[in-house]
Amino acid sequence: MMSEIEISKKELLELTQITYGQLYRWKRKQLIPEEWFVKKSSFTGQETYFPREKILERIDKILNLKDDFSLDELADTFSAVPKDLEIFLHQLISHQLVSERVIENYKLMFTEPLSFADVLGLMVCEEQLELGLINLEEGKELIQFLKRETESLPEKAFELKYFRKHGVGFWVLIESGQHIVFDEGARRIINLSVQKYMEKIKTLL
Repeated sequence: MMSEIEISKKELLELTQITYGQLYRWKRKQLIPEEWFVKKSSFTGQETYFPREKILERIDKILNLKDDFSLDELADTFSAVPKDLEIFLHQLISHQLVSERVIENYKLMFTEPLSFADVLGLMVCEEQLELGLINLEEGKELIQFLKRETESLPEKAFELKYFRKHGVGFWVLIESGQHIVFDEGARRIINLSVQKYMEKIKTLL
């Protein structure tokens, strides 16, 4: 499988027009995870690289929100979802996180209040059903899969992936930054950052 595309610190600063000082201040404030700063040898000595898609998305969010929230508030937004957070189906609808149509398809699988894993499953189903990448049964399998991981999910940064091989699909959760290798016949259909959903839930609810 292809490794994650990276961007050097120099390229990042030029592309985003932020300063070296801003970048490392945001790191100290834990707005940007420590593990995203990856040092590698280069012909000039050492260079710092970042996961391109993740760092660009994070910086865009920081720049868009920094005038409305303090850095400490932003750090809390980007951190894990509190375990005592109580979420109900009607909130997902009122905040337009999940449609009534999708909830109607899966509501018998839940008891309220919902766990973060429950909400994650519904939000991913909403997006991926709309894109036509999964069907209702595959969405059900996702929800069941995440229910088994409900305790560990908010604790670390995870990526959610979906593969198909010969028409049979399977979901995978891996800690961000870790590499996995599958049979070449397994085609990756979905690759999502769980952190993105954590941030959306905390921001809206």
